[in-house]
Amino acid sequence: MSENEFGIPVLDLQTFSGQQDEFTLALGQAYREYGFAGITGHGLGDGLMGKAYACFRDFFALDEAVKKKYHQPGTGGARGYTGFGVEQAKDHDVPDLKEFWHVGREVEGHNPHPDILLPNLWPEEVSDFRTTALALYGALDNLGQRMLSAIALDLGLPADWFADKVNMGNSILRPIHYPPIDESREGAVRAAQHEDINLITLLIGSKEGGLEVLNKHDEWVPVTTLPGTIIVNVGDMLQRLTNHVYQSTTHRVVNPIGEAARHPRYSIPFFLHPNPDFIIETLPQCITDDNPNRYPESITSHGYLQQRLREIGLA
Repeated sequence: MSENEFGIPVLDLQTFSGQQDEFTLALGQAYREYGFAGITGHGLGDGLMGKAYACFRDFFALDEAVKKKYHQPGTGGARGYTGFGVEQAKDHDVPDLKEFWHVGREVEGHNPHPDILLPNLWPEEVSDFRTTALALYGALDNLGQRMLSAIALDLGLPADWFADKVNMGNSILRPIHYPPIDESREGAVRAAQHEDINLITLLIGSKEGGLEVLNKHDEWVPVTTLPGTIIVNVGDMLQRLTNHVYQSTTHRVVNPIGEAARHPRYSIPFFLHPNPDFIIETLPQCITDDNPNRYPESITSHGYLQQRLREIGLA
């Protein structure tokens, strides 16, 4: 494990044996201490990530009227386009300075949750958008399941414990565009401080700075995006499942200053969700005399998602 100037621990997934080993120990330590880890050796090629960035930049460069064709009112932005200044962080009353697109799971055959696992939208103006987005979705979904295997082992669960609990999850690939900053509303930032809702987030980081993580000393630590590194952080669902043994760490994207404010920023997070009917119930091994059960009442993952979406203005 290395930390260097990255701000958070960096782990090599190639060292993970599929059993409890040094990787799972280091990952568990990182999630208990930071809630974040940088992952190398993940197998995603630079070609796919570069092509994805190019496709998504081309879409966000389209005229506003064209992009709005792909907004679906009343869906909370579940699929397709969500415009600039719509989403806001919980407990922050000013919308973030960003726009984004949502790609969801493509279900082949019987759809057990047709009202939740909705069909995707695809912009006809950008060639290869669909094939590239789905390729990246599949690669990150597979990587996320490898990470969940290591997490399960660290928690004393079988390596495949999450497998049938996320195979129909409402996971989301979210390309984000933070436009150049000129004049904005007072208090508005690219992404106000927040925690992610889902189990884990896999982030193909931006080439531009701005991401900061709040450490246990209440200090904001800039997270540098190293080439080829994917950031994987704990979401609130996993924090709740583990009774806060794993920390869902507060993070934000701050506004740049000077010349950097004239440049756009792009990032591509993948929010890995459990199946909609998965019951989030505190794991028994995460309940101790020193850490009593914080969540005696269970909730389905979809119920929890809807509760949180209302808090950030998307439902």
